[in-house]
Amino acid sequence: MTATRPEATDVSGRFVRLERLRREHLPALGAAIGHPVVFAGGFGGGSAAYRDSPAGFIEWAESFFRWDDCNPYAIFLVGGPHDRELVGTTTLADFDLAREAAHLGWTAYDPRVWGTAVNAEVKLLLLGIAFDCGFGRVKIQADALNERSCAAIAGLGATFEGIVRRDLLRADGSWRNSAVYSIIRDDWPRVRTGLEQRLERHGDRPVLFRTRSMT
Repeated sequence: MTATRPEATDVSGRFVRLERLRREHLPALGAAIGHPVVFAGGFGGGSAAYRDSPAGFIEWAESFFRWDDCNPYAIFLVGGPHDRELVGTTTLADFDLAREAAHLGWTAYDPRVWGTAVNAEVKLLLLGIAFDCGFGRVKIQADALNERSCAAIAGLGATFEGIVRRDLLRADGSWRNSAVYSIIRDDWPRVRTGLEQRLERHGDRPVLFRTRSMT
């Protein structure tokens, strides 16, 4: 199958709706993910990239997100008391059509939805888009020091491929080692079934916020 770049169209699931990230989303996105605990895990360049004001977050976001050559999304909840509330961002990018390879990353969530159905459904929707568009390999990676993110990626059913040393420059000038995982076309039926089963355990209950740590 020949890969084609996905259109950046909105897509809805049972718990979340993904919409193309627009600049008018940035104030609400800052309220959701603009917390030290989110950046401490390596998102956005790490703790030194964190900005403690709405204006600072927007300035950072303008240069961080790849607005033109990838598909960044805003993540909204569906249903329940927090219906239509923006709770995170994720991106499908690095489209190599000849090699049928893409990268799912740049993901951050409001800590109040950590451990809920949000991440599983976001991954189910975006992996489905990638494989439906003919991609054969989707890379997912995290800072090798971020045990929580690495465990979450492995929990999806992704295969650990190794550590890329001195891979990305952090905002503080240090170099990050990246733990690299992948899901290939042959894995997708198993991974999809696992994600669907995880979501079924949540039933039809909407996502409710948990207590958020700001540190």
